[in-house]
Amino acid sequence: MGINTLLFDLDGTLIDTNDLIISSFMHTLEQYFPNEFTREDVLKFIGPPLYDSFVALDENRVDEMIATYREHNIANHDALVKEYEGVYEGIKELHAKGYKLGIVTTKMRNTVNMGLKLTGLDQFFDVVVTLDDVKNAKPDPEPVQLALSQLKSKASEAIMVGDNSHDILSGKNAGTLTAGVAWTVKGKEYLATFEPDFMLEHMNDLIKIVGAE
Repeated sequence: MGINTLLFDLDGTLIDTNDLIISSFMHTLEQYFPNEFTREDVLKFIGPPLYDSFVALDENRVDEMIATYREHNIANHDALVKEYEGVYEGIKELHAKGYKLGIVTTKMRNTVNMGLKLTGLDQFFDVVVTLDDVKNAKPDPEPVQLALSQLKSKASEAIMVGDNSHDILSGKNAGTLTAGVAWTVKGKEYLATFEPDFMLEHMNDLIKIVGAE
């Protein structure tokens, strides 16, 4: 296959931040729109940048809502973030076998660093592209292209792995292969509609796909 580069989304792919994200959205929405949103309602907000989610609700209070969200998110980060089974071990093995590993996320760098440090994954990634680093977030190809450039890799040598439509589409738009993760909070069937090249049931599946066994 000739794959030497593996790019990953962070939230919902490498680390389980679903409870944290949902809690942060519910805290914020309850403050600005009391009793209008349920847990199921906020699932659609997972993935896009915060600005995109909030501007559709009230363009005049976007900055306020983002600030409220981030304050709650940071305060509750370490208590609510969890590891996905097998992710640490799988990433560690891929790193040991010499694969170039990068993260491509729509989060800000400070909270990205918090999550990576908390889970011990920070030691394995050569490149981390965050929302701070680009003009256009996923599904635009820019974040994936930037990661590839920094890793000195070609799109034809890479797989973009993620739990959301934005991840799959960004990879496709940049010309990489793509892999969805079956543990996505939105459901494996939803992610499959965006036709990733692969669907991972476990991180070990990626090791098999690239022939790193």
